[in-house]
Amino acid sequence: QVQLVESGGGLVQPGGSLGLSCKASGITFDDYAIGWFRQVPGKERGAVSCIGSSGGSGYFTDSMKARFRISRDNAKNTVYLQINNLKPEDTAVYYCGAALSALCSLSHRMYDYWGQGTQITVSS
Repeated sequence: QVQLVESGGGLVQPGGSLGLSCKASGITFDDYAIGWFRQVPGKERGAVSCIGSSGGSGYFTDSMKARFRISRDNAKNTVYLQINNLKPEDTAVYYCGAALSALCSLSHRMYDYWGQGTQITVSS
């Protein structure tokens, strides 16, 4: 049974930082690209960042590239997303997805498995 479990969300003030984790089980983790997406009520799930099985990564916007850092530890079956200088517009549920691919994709349609999500709320 495939499971993706996100953790690390919470309430943070603008300008703060958070580190999210996505731990996978039930897959050969080394073969999978992992993507981070986020969703607010009433909107489609949007891309944040992804990392391929070989370590190549991508970010959806230049702002995310400047403030977000994605990494993976294959020994721990875990992908991390460090988010710095959080802004109120970063408030969302953050999901990780797994796609059987060496290359990462910023299209949520490419992902086969999803976690349950973790909430980030940025507010003073």
